[in-house]
Amino acid sequence: MTDSVPRRRWTFRRFSLMTALAVVAGIAVPLLVIHEPAAAAPLRQHATARGKFFGYAANAALLCNNSATCTSGQDATYRNIGQTEFNQITPENSMKWQITEPTDNNFQFAEGDGIVANATANGQTVHGHTLLWHQQTPGYVTSITNAATLRTVTNDHIAQVVGRWAGNATVTGWDVVNEAFNEDGSRRGNVWQNVIGNGYIAEAFTAARAADSNAQLCYNDFNIEGINNKSTAVFNMVSQFRQQGVPIDCVGMQAHFVLNGIPGNFQQNIQRFADLGLTVRISELDIRIPSPTTDTKLAQQATNYASVVNTCLAIARCAGITVWGIDDGHSWLPNECCPEIDPLLFARNTYAQKPAYTSVHNALDNGTGDTTPPSTPGTPTASNVGTTTATLNWTASTDTGGSGLAGYNVHREQGATDPILATPTTNTVNLTNLTPNTQYQIYIRARDNAGNLSAASGLVTFMTGQVNDTVPPSTPGTPTASNIGSTTATLNWAASTDTGGSGLAGYNVYREQGATDPILATPTTNSANLTNLTANTSYQVYIRARDNAGNLSNPSATTTFMTTGGGTGGCSVTPTLQTQWPTGYVFEPTTVRNTGSTTITTWTVTFTLPAGHTIVGSWNGIFTINGQNVTVRPVSHNATLAPNGTGTFGFQVSRPNGNTALANTFACTSP
Repeated sequence: MTDSVPRRRWTFRRFSLMTALAVVAGIAVPLLVIHEPAAAAPLRQHATARGKFFGYAANAALLCNNSATCTSGQDATYRNIGQTEFNQITPENSMKWQITEPTDNNFQFAEGDGIVANATANGQTVHGHTLLWHQQTPGYVTSITNAATLRTVTNDHIAQVVGRWAGNATVTGWDVVNEAFNEDGSRRGNVWQNVIGNGYIAEAFTAARAADSNAQLCYNDFNIEGINNKSTAVFNMVSQFRQQGVPIDCVGMQAHFVLNGIPGNFQQNIQRFADLGLTVRISELDIRIPSPTTDTKLAQQATNYASVVNTCLAIARCAGITVWGIDDGHSWLPNECCPEIDPLLFARNTYAQKPAYTSVHNALDNGTGDTTPPSTPGTPTASNVGTTTATLNWTASTDTGGSGLAGYNVHREQGATDPILATPTTNTVNLTNLTPNTQYQIYIRARDNAGNLSAASGLVTFMTGQVNDTVPPSTPGTPTASNIGSTTATLNWAASTDTGGSGLAGYNVYREQGATDPILATPTTNSANLTNLTANTSYQVYIRARDNAGNLSNPSATTTFMTTGGGTGGCSVTPTLQTQWPTGYVFEPTTVRNTGSTTITTWTVTFTLPAGHTIVGSWNGIFTINGQNVTVRPVSHNATLAPNGTGTFGFQVSRPNGNTALANTFACTSP
């Protein structure tokens, strides 16, 4: 979800209050009758047939009465839909720090235990959410200023919470860190970032792996669904983690979309994360509608939902989708973050299946109603086995269910989770990018056009060859720096060549610092966009090429560049447009950064409102308005900023209908 409003347990009460206020004000709140017929089989059946999960965010009170035994819930219809339609659950609030450890060393697991018990009884999996998040974290944590103390408290929390369900087959993974980046790709200034620094995310993943050796460990964030500064910063971080051996397995893209707001490069973005060997989860999907809801908008919402499902189905490493709730009446929307409404698959009050439900159902079963799986493929045989390649052949499957054979999934047998190496459409495949000198056990499952999967074939075992390449790539050219900002820079250099036979794999971009030179990026081409740099700082960087045998070239010559100060008077301001509609908009977060070398204790941001625009809500700042000129000064908790530290504030503006202008001319000063 967006970062301005936490998903609190009283979301439903907030929604009811807003609805009541709308009625008092004479605003029509439409109650639409959904005419879509019920689908024949639940969503979970078709999702399972497609090898995906389809889950929901569970409200512990409605599902389990906040009880560890979960024998009943406050809403029988909610409970029944949750148990029958979905094969996966993410607790909406019950595993967050605020709930699990409200005071130091006082652990409360009843709500989480109830959700896990309910999932176990109904053949569902649970994804834990979330260990570290800048919201819904108790004050005894956010007030810590000593790095050693914060590490101790954090590592103990992770060990206790993850350890609570470690070894429980129902709890398959965790969102280890949630929403750690700003929209411009910089790190969010939460307590861990401010006190421990950039290393806290890797440390959290390491602690989570120590607590559960089998759980799938994920980074989760919003507005990273398309290719942009934020998603690229996350991509660079997880790419570096993979290079360094940090135990990260997946990325969650929250996908809180507004109607018709799915990025055009959504699938391309998922694929680039998948190409790192990561699983991608669409982790908090909802598609909100600008009020009022109409039949036309419901039809558009249905089309949007089908698009998301089809995008996930198209990518083998997209593990599945979690919708952020069951029905519109219990959604976290609307709120001061997002005024849009009716984002989910079931209607408020009636729980009727909306057009979006039917479109999801039809996308999952391909509109066929076929539930008969193809026959089992023959045991594959391996040939032409090389150092990084192999060819597989097997006896083809047949399909009698009516939808037709679509192809095959080629799995590597690895234990709890078997990754898909290829998805050919015929009974042969040429595998590439295998690891040299490694044993592979492979089996095949056939799939039809309705997403049904056959039983697994027998296993074939083969060993890739040993790479004898000991010849390093040639030395890259001296890098040149361009597009230098306060936290970013672009590097380009002449490409290396590889003559050793294993092939060029990519490059390591190093910062020259002395005994240990950190890697800033690991691009696969001779160009890199560096992010998360420190403002007003000198950087010396050099490049080393690497091949697929692990050989590294000699270092290139170094280049030196200086990041900019990022603003006047020791601070910069970066406004982020979170959402807009015909009569208003929200800027959140508006990020203030200390660009100097010493701590600042106050700052002043100024900006201009276009004519006719009026601020109707604000938070985390003291606002002074003089005509169209606005001055913002900090409140106590975001006034003091360490060097490169950040604070945020936000505001909502009302504007004339049809006027598309936005607040502008933002500037920051500090004594």
